[in-house]
Amino acid sequence: MRGLGRPGAAQGNLRARRQRGVALVLVLWLTVMLTVIGGTLAYSMRGEVLAARNAVSLAQARAAADGAVDRAAFELMRPRTTEAWKPDGLVRHWRDADAELSIVAADESAKIDVNAANDVLLKSLFVTIGGLDDTAASALVDAIADWRDPDEARRPNGAEAGDYRAAGSKYVPSNRRFETVGELSRVLGMTPALYARVAGLITVHSSQPGVNPMTATREVLLALPNATPELVDQFLQQRAEALAANLPVPPFPPAQGFAAGPSPVWRIRAQAQMPDGVTFVREAVVRATADPRRPYFALLWSEGDRPAPAAPPAAAAGFPSEPPDGARTDARRS
Repeated sequence: MRGLGRPGAAQGNLRARRQRGVALVLVLWLTVMLTVIGGTLAYSMRGEVLAARNAVSLAQARAAADGAVDRAAFELMRPRTTEAWKPDGLVRHWRDADAELSIVAADESAKIDVNAANDVLLKSLFVTIGGLDDTAASALVDAIADWRDPDEARRPNGAEAGDYRAAGSKYVPSNRRFETVGELSRVLGMTPALYARVAGLITVHSSQPGVNPMTATREVLLALPNATPELVDQFLQQRAEALAANLPVPPFPPAQGFAAGPSPVWRIRAQAQMPDGVTFVREAVVRATADPRRPYFALLWSEGDRPAPAAPPAAAAGFPSEPPDGARTDARRS
């Protein structure tokens, strides 16, 4: 009778071992699944932590860059002393808490205001710097005047709304002052190549009919009627020597009739870099006011491209103008 029970016991033991094997496999699979889920969750949390950390660093860098613009405006509005900042286009560096700051300030009247300059100055710019002939330059000047004047009367060589539609343009004249330099690229007759050559020499913020020869770049001085490379280079050398010796700068003869004095409008580019490498660049054009409660008004307030530009040559006051239409721009400061 004992022998009859042995086969059943062996089968029971076999089934038990199989069940334990299946349970072990299930436990292993469950362990693998939990490991994958845990790893995915940990990776996701790590990404969220890094994103939050970068957001905090970016906010700190933005605040530091905005503060640097405030400081630059304050320094530029101080009485003219040997220690006061000048809108000379040179790079200044300092450290504020954890942020490494660099800033460039330039005189906006060192550029040609496309809203205020007369036809002669604009035509000279397009001929000397743009490489146009007299006929093409005159036509472009007329088109610019038609774009910014409030009427639909077409200049002899200009262009009004009908001309833009006939040319298949997506734009028509705004019949008001240019609000950005980038808007100039929409004028009929302005090619991308020509715009690239002149955009850095033009502004819409100085409201000056001429340029300030004390701070203008070589290219802007060359754009003045009757200016020659020899006269410009000679003047730049005299200007640099006079400024270094703290002496009056001699006049630049071709600037007669096209000269403007310094204006309280400055282009400021501030870069803030945090210890983790996060960088923010603020580009602004500010106009000083006489109101102590609102010492300056921001004509342009945008995020600039990184990294900040290298220091321009001594006595050169220019650097890239505001971003073209469509670039990221924050609300203007009040």
